Amino acid sequence: MPVVAGPARSNARDMQHILILMSDTGGGHRASAQALKAGFDERYPRRFHIDIIDLLSDYLAWPLNQVPKAYPFLSNDAPWLWKLLYGGGGHRLSRVLARLGGRMSVKRVGACFDAFQPDLIISVHPLMQHVSMLALARLARRIPYVTVVTDLSTCHPLWFHPAVDATYVASDHSCALARQAGLDASRLHLFGLPIRPAFARPTRARPELRRSLEMDQELPAVLLVGGGEGVGPVEEIATQVALRLANGGAPVGQLVVICGRNKAMRERLAARRWPVPAFINGFVDNMPEWMAACDCIVTKAGPGTIAEALISGLPIILSGFIPGQEEGNVPYVLDNGVGEYCADPAGIAAIVARWFGEERAHLDAMAAKARAMGHPQATFQIVDSIVALLEAE
Repeated sequence: MPVVAGPARSNARDMQHILILMSDTGGGHRASAQALKAGFDERYPRRFHIDIIDLLSDYLAWPLNQVPKAYPFLSNDAPWLWKLLYGGGGHRLSRVLARLGGRMSVKRVGACFDAFQPDLIISVHPLMQHVSMLALARLARRIPYVTVVTDLSTCHPLWFHPAVDATYVASDHSCALARQAGLDASRLHLFGLPIRPAFARPTRARPELRRSLEMDQELPAVLLVGGGEGVGPVEEIATQVALRLANGGAPVGQLVVICGRNKAMRERLAARRWPVPAFINGFVDNMPEWMAACDCIVTKAGPGTIAEALISGLPIILSGFIPGQEEGNVPYVLDNGVGEYCADPAGIAAIVARWFGEERAHLDAMAAKARAMGHPQATFQIVDSIVALLEAE
């Protein structure tokens, strides 16, 4: 595959150029890249020109460039195979594949860096570090390189390369893993996950939010999300939760469902008659408001949604996880006392009913713990640290 030419930046001659490396193996990497770009744009307007590229798909050699295409099948339909590739043999298989792919792709990646001519490179993907270090070693000029780890707790060793200028992690556990991998403590920073800057801003009071969203003012609300693509047993969970909260015709709660880009599911759910107040949405750009208006959340164990829920003070019911990178997020939620895990839709409904009924005090206590664990300023802290590093060059 030919290398794409670098960006035309004639109108940004005075800007410094930052290149963010990501890939669409799950929505979290792109979301983190976009959150960082938004953080730079908000914190340092008109100072940086930022490009986000899919290094795996567009620049790496086969078979690594096929990983993004295969990821939806591997993670949803063959999770056992994904777990094998992710961590089989103590991560040896994935390390071998990364090193082999790095040697095969180093010229392409070097040409990419030459074309874009960045002043700094940010990686938000574990497969970028090895090949990038090989490519940078061949270039005539030094380019600072930092890694922003987008996993919350379970972190593949490929995230950590001792030659990078800085590594940003989101938890004490991932910080310890980085130290075990040989990273120098002076280059390691624990700020939290990069999330959309909107989560760093105060939201309106819940009564006002619920009025604007046309929600019931009195009934507690559960938020059910299926990620950007609306995957997982969202419909079955919504059905079971609504039946349980209906309470024989005297509703004890209300339901909010975010279907993401799954238009077919949104249309099916919107066409139903629900026994409780129900709000069915597709992809939304006001997630901070929906989270602030609700009392708890049901989600798979994606790190970004967990981080946003904690900032919003939402107790969490984890409905599933992707083997490998999301497994460690389950004990992270449970051990910190901010939620429960249940993969059975009827069981999830029972938990919600308990939280909205006899365990309301427990729900409130978990909400306080969640809010205390949140890192609403993480994106800006990461951005400020990167700028300081760049200024020190």
